[in-house]
Amino acid sequence: MTGRAVVTGGSGKLGRAVIDELRACGWRVVNIDRVRHPDPNVPTVIADLTDLGQVYEAINAVDSRFRKVDALIHLAAIPGPGLRTNSSTFLDNLTTTFNLFTAAARSGVNKVVWASSETLLGIPFDVPPPYLPVDEKCPSRPESSYSLAKHLEETMAAEFARWNPALSITGLRLSNVLDESDYRTFDEFQSDSAKRRWNLWSYIDSRDGARAVRLALEASLPGFETFIIANSDTVMHRGTLDLVREQFPEVPINRELGENQSLLCIDKARGSLGFEPEFGWRAVKIPADQVNMVELS
Repeated sequence: MTGRAVVTGGSGKLGRAVIDELRACGWRVVNIDRVRHPDPNVPTVIADLTDLGQVYEAINAVDSRFRKVDALIHLAAIPGPGLRTNSSTFLDNLTTTFNLFTAAARSGVNKVVWASSETLLGIPFDVPPPYLPVDEKCPSRPESSYSLAKHLEETMAAEFARWNPALSITGLRLSNVLDESDYRTFDEFQSDSAKRRWNLWSYIDSRDGARAVRLALEASLPGFETFIIANSDTVMHRGTLDLVREQFPEVPINRELGENQSLLCIDKARGSLGFEPEFGWRAVKIPADQVNMVELS
C-alpha cells in the first residue's frame, strides 16, 4: 500500500524519521507543522492544528501541493508533561487530535495512525505497575494532564471507529523516542538506576519508531487498536531482573526475563504488525570525547 500521506509534526524528531521511512517506501508525503521541515524537498504546509478550519484545508487540499489524501499520520503535539502549563498541554493536544480525527473522517480518509503514549501505562510509576513486563492489557493509568489527554484521545479513537466501520485508526504507545546522537548520554545514569525508573528504562530508536508507523499504516486492521512500541532492550548495562528487584521488589513478574529485556512488552506489535526493532544503543560506538555532550529529549 502506498499513496499520499499527511504527516503532522513532520519537522520533529520522530516526524523526520517517519517522513524518511515513508518516502523510501514509495509514499508521497506532505508535512503539516508550525515550522518548516529541514529538507526543502519535503513539502510543508504551515498550519495551526487547533483551528478546525485550517485542519480541514490541510487534509483536503492546499492549492497545487496536493488534492487527495490517502492516510493521516498524526504526530504533532506538545511532546510531554511539564513543558507548558497543564491546561495548555491538555487543551492543545486534545483539541488538535479531535480536529484531525474529525477532518479525516469527514474527508473520507479511512487510514489513521497517531502517536499515543507510553505514559498511559502509569508513568512515572510512583505507584508500581500491577505486573511486569507491562502490556496493552494493563488498564490505562494517566498520571498527568499530558497522559490524561492521551487517554481521552484513545477514547475518542474508539468512538470514531464505532461510528465508521471502514475506519482503521491505530494508536502507537511510543516509548521515549531517541536518535543515535542521544545515546552519548547513557553513561550518566548507569550508576543510578532510579534516574530512568520513570519509564522502566525503556526507549525507542526513532528509526524503529518510524518503521512501526509505516507497518501500522500498511496493516489491514479495521477498527481501533493500540500497540506498545519500544526497543526490545533497556537503556541500562545492568540486567533487567536486577533492576526490577531493586526498584520494584513487590511487583509480580509474569514471564522469564532476558538479560536486558525491555519491560514494555511489544509482543502484540510483533504478532499483528510484524514489528521487530532493528536499531539500538548497544550497537553504536560513541567516541570517548563525545560522551555526555547531548541531553536526552
